[in-house]
Amino acid sequence: MKAVVYDAPRSFETRDIPVPEPGPGEVRIKVIQVGVCGTDLHIHNGDFMAKFPLIPGHELVGTVDALGEGVTRVKVGEQVSVNPNVNCGRCEFCLAGRPIHCTSLQGYGSNFPGFFAEYVVAPERLVFSTEGLPIDTAVFTEPASCATHGLERIRVFPGSSALVFGAGPTGLLLAQLLKTGGASTVTVAAPSQFKLDRARALGIDRTILIRRGDPDGARQAVVEATGSTEVGEICTPLTRNGGTVVLYGVTTDDETIAIHPFDVFRREISIVGSFAEITSFDAAIGFLRSGRIRTDGIITHRFGLDEYGAALEAVRSDTTAHKVVIVA
Repeated sequence: MKAVVYDAPRSFETRDIPVPEPGPGEVRIKVIQVGVCGTDLHIHNGDFMAKFPLIPGHELVGTVDALGEGVTRVKVGEQVSVNPNVNCGRCEFCLAGRPIHCTSLQGYGSNFPGFFAEYVVAPERLVFSTEGLPIDTAVFTEPASCATHGLERIRVFPGSSALVFGAGPTGLLLAQLLKTGGASTVTVAAPSQFKLDRARALGIDRTILIRRGDPDGARQAVVEATGSTEVGEICTPLTRNGGTVVLYGVTTDDETIAIHPFDVFRREISIVGSFAEITSFDAAIGFLRSGRIRTDGIITHRFGLDEYGAALEAVRSDTTAHKVVIVA
């Protein structure tokens, strides 16, 4: 089968490797398509805890191809996605019911072989049915689960207002959940008009085209969904007294932002992070099925496995790209 294989950071090729065989309790999946996201750019450069050699990719939709001994939750031919995040189940955080803080947390496509391949194998417990969802919706299951965890972290007060910096796919998914999760108004601010137009088409109340500087008005929740430290630095001043700043976009591990501690202290601002997810997959699929999260029109570019380099470049620098997917 074909797969994208990295030997080291920034060194990859699409090559033929053996088709994996499912062991007991495992499911083999024929890949239909896999989303490419900003995290894949970090992994390409050796960041985000990446371990090499590596097959990247963590946003999967496919169909069950073969079952290992003892598998009963899914059947051959069923459309599925895979939760790529794996906790150890043994550390103090896992045993306390906080698996997202697992001290040995690992992920498909970052620490061990991921989904940019024609076939993949995963434990049954990580495989979730997306049967009946359109393929172009089901491929958003993983980013939708991250948005679901983001909503959990924000804890929206009914009637509050929210500002999301960034109109990329994950920002728009979270903005939709904020709107249906209790916020009376949701604003998305971004430098790309066509992405803001998509935000309005998906039901977001207000959009602001920005290059730099402050949008008008303070909000109860301000979400940094771009990974830009420049944007991160203006989030606290834009947050209402008693509000919450959410760091949701991915930066490199050596970047920093400055805050004014007295301002945070005096106005009782909460600053929270929202990192991936571990227990939100089923809820995210429910949101996709109910229409609380809509994905129509977000996918703009499709590439084959042999075009992985072009897909990365589209994510990095193509101003016409919104969501990019790899079709196996």
